[in-house]
Amino acid sequence: MNTLVNWLSPSAMQATGWALLHFLWQGIALAALAAAAMALCRRASARYLVGVSALALMLLAPLATFFVYSQQHSGVADTAKSSPLAAAQPTARDRDAASSSTQPSLLGRSSLAPSLDTLPWLVEAWLLGVAFFSLRSAGGFLLLERERRRQSSVVSPRVLEICYTLQDQLGLNRAIAYCECKWLQAPAVIGWFRPVVFLPVTALTGLSEEQLQVVIAHELAHIQRFDPFVNVFQVCVETLLFYHPAVWWLNKRIRAEREHCCDDMAVALCGNAVEYARALTLMEEWRSAPVFAMAANRGPLTERIVRVLGLKTLGAGMRGIGLTGSILCLTAALIAGNALLGIAHPPSASAIWQAAAQPASASAPATPNSTAVAKPSAAHPQSTGQTTASPTASSYIDEMKASGLTDLTVDQLIALKTQDVTPEYVKELRDQGLHPDANTLIAMRVQDISPEYVKGLRDAGLNPDQNQLIGLKVQGADGAYYRAMKEAGLQPDVNTLIGMKVQDVTPEYVREIRAAGLVVTANQVIALKVQDVTPAYLKAMHDLGIDLRTDDVIGMKVQDVTPEYVRGIQALGFKPSASELIGMRVQDVTPEYIKALQSAGFKLDISDIIGAKVQDVTPEFIERAKAHGFKDLSLQKLIQLRQLGILDSKADL
Repeated sequence: MNTLVNWLSPSAMQATGWALLHFLWQGIALAALAAAAMALCRRASARYLVGVSALALMLLAPLATFFVYSQQHSGVADTAKSSPLAAAQPTARDRDAASSSTQPSLLGRSSLAPSLDTLPWLVEAWLLGVAFFSLRSAGGFLLLERERRRQSSVVSPRVLEICYTLQDQLGLNRAIAYCECKWLQAPAVIGWFRPVVFLPVTALTGLSEEQLQVVIAHELAHIQRFDPFVNVFQVCVETLLFYHPAVWWLNKRIRAEREHCCDDMAVALCGNAVEYARALTLMEEWRSAPVFAMAANRGPLTERIVRVLGLKTLGAGMRGIGLTGSILCLTAALIAGNALLGIAHPPSASAIWQAAAQPASASAPATPNSTAVAKPSAAHPQSTGQTTASPTASSYIDEMKASGLTDLTVDQLIALKTQDVTPEYVKELRDQGLHPDANTLIAMRVQDISPEYVKGLRDAGLNPDQNQLIGLKVQGADGAYYRAMKEAGLQPDVNTLIGMKVQDVTPEYVREIRAAGLVVTANQVIALKVQDVTPAYLKAMHDLGIDLRTDDVIGMKVQDVTPEYVRGIQALGFKPSASELIGMRVQDVTPEYIKALQSAGFKLDISDIIGAKVQDVTPEFIERAKAHGFKDLSLQKLIQLRQLGILDSKADL
């Protein structure tokens, strides 16, 4: 026996091996039931509860199987000790006489079962896998804890006020820490009993205040729902049952539904689904978060944005396919389980000895006269003299083969028929130059992609492939929409057209942007729409004398350069350009700050003001310099005094 299982008793080792084998079909059956239940649930919270419950059952199933087999082994041992046949101790002559008749019929039944030498190897391989994944998980948690302690700092008071406000709105009374970090690219929650919300510099500087609020609300929702504890439970189940793909699939679904639940809570709390969708889009570009952390950019981006914005998804059609697949998987799992149960229960030792104790005549072969005559049956038509016609394939299968779809599986045929994919539909798509396979045909039919829809796109000058067709139909982009965009002066490709439809870019919006003086491409129009640049905003900036370029407009909108802000700066006698306005806004240069510098006797241009703000040269610092007798100092001298800390008191240091 192998060294890793030497510490197990033979009965415990056998029970462990059989529990691992039985979980192969049990895991498939539980995953199929979970998939069917999730397909019937409309709410993400219900699907999440179903997934976690199924995962708990997956953990309990092998434990229950181990207990049953342990009881069986102990029962067999007790029966062997107390059996009258065992006490009689048959002689060697009796055993030899019985072996020739009982061995083929009784012992042969267990020939398919794993031998006593096979199960220890199976258990040892499982123990090695558990050890490997345990070390992997422990290393991940330790690395996360080290990064948590080393590379973080307290957030600014403004951000802290936002966090506390959201925490109060959610009714969270737990002690939660908020830290700024550089090693993450999206906000995340780390910790179980003392959670910490990490806000990366990219989020603090790249998101607007509304976007930051809803993202922080997402992380607080994780804490309120105790998601970190469930995540640890998932990691433990993955470690123990690592060998079954159903466990990994179910954990992936649970994590996706968890993000959906927190998305719903965040949008319900902050009430701005559009800003949240934009935040998710931005954070997807920064995507990098540890697997053991609860991050806001975790999960499929497109699915989450579609849910948040309330757009149409695949809907009931895909749920029907999911239910059909679940039923088929459940049936296959039960059949496999029944077969494995037959293999796992060979005849007991007492049954063998009872057969051996029977008289030899009882086991003698039957004479020809005693042989029963089989009745004619439908399986053997020759016994009745009748002939039967050979079975013919169904007309649907023949027609699908004639349309070019061969080697279809049973699942594909059922799904095709369920979605009403007819041979005529396949032929009409082929006439349009498309050659989709069975799975693509199902998806196209679910989205109601008709040959006329394809022809309309082609006539408009667009030539999408099969996957792009599905994306266009999901977003509601057709040939008329593409022609309208061309008439507005754009030439978008298929993917850009889908992005424009996602952002609700209309031809009227494009014409108004161009009328405001901007020459834009299709991708720039998407960026303008994402930042909510309106024609009214462009007109206001143009009236203030700002020379507008597309990139500058996007930058000003990102930095929240408003017409009111520009008027406040211009009222002080400055005429900043678009790039200067962006730089001033990045450094949080306000009209009040400029007035304070002017009141201190400084006459500065825009670049001097930005430089002074970068170096933290405040009006108070200027007054302190004057109090020490320094007058008529240049900005450069003031910056040097500030950098060297010459005027700082010991309390400041």
